Amino acid sequence: MAKQLDYHTIREIFSRFQAAEPEPKGELEHVNVYTLVVAVALSAQATDAGVNKATRALFKIADTPQKMLDLGIEGVTDHIKTIGLFRQKAKNVIKLSQILVDDYGGEVPNSRAALQSLPGVGRKTANVVLNMWWKQPAQAVDTHIFRVGNRSGIAPGKDVDAVERAVEDNIPADFQQHAHHWLILHGRYHCKARKPLCAACLIRDLCQYEDKNL
Repeated sequence: MAKQLDYHTIREIFSRFQAAEPEPKGELEHVNVYTLVVAVALSAQATDAGVNKATRALFKIADTPQKMLDLGIEGVTDHIKTIGLFRQKAKNVIKLSQILVDDYGGEVPNSRAALQSLPGVGRKTANVVLNMWWKQPAQAVDTHIFRVGNRSGIAPGKDVDAVERAVEDNIPADFQQHAHHWLILHGRYHCKARKPLCAACLIRDLCQYEDKNL
């Protein structure tokens, strides 16, 4: 675990991220906030590409909680069977859809606590939805952010909660809105787990990672 970088170094890192990609976007396909919740919940232990492949047809016919309930557990299962843990995830999609219909008038609530009360929706999923849909600077720490944060010193921490706090505490406010997308994309395409592309990394001179692949 690297040492926490100072304010000026982090400012420079995110200035470079911003210059390279001013408006980073999440890669999960969705048509509204409900389908975003479902897509993010399905993405646990699965790739965004794999989820998108499974949900394109699903969201064309079930883009509201009621339509998902009308499709039924077997219909949902059939659409997402290429995704890992698909049986449990299908059950969660049906359960959360029923709760949205029964308790929220078919609308998705926009507090972290309410989102986390839904089956299959943890803190990370709630933070993604709050950030992407409601533009709240919530930081969803996935495996990519955990790796980048600890390797580089941007946001070191022993667990995801510690890394989330480090992101919130150390990244300047004007970069908070897009911080988690910049970090995810950097981890996914550059700071990879096994063979990081350090030679082509735009922050390699600022990163504390000792085993750079140059």
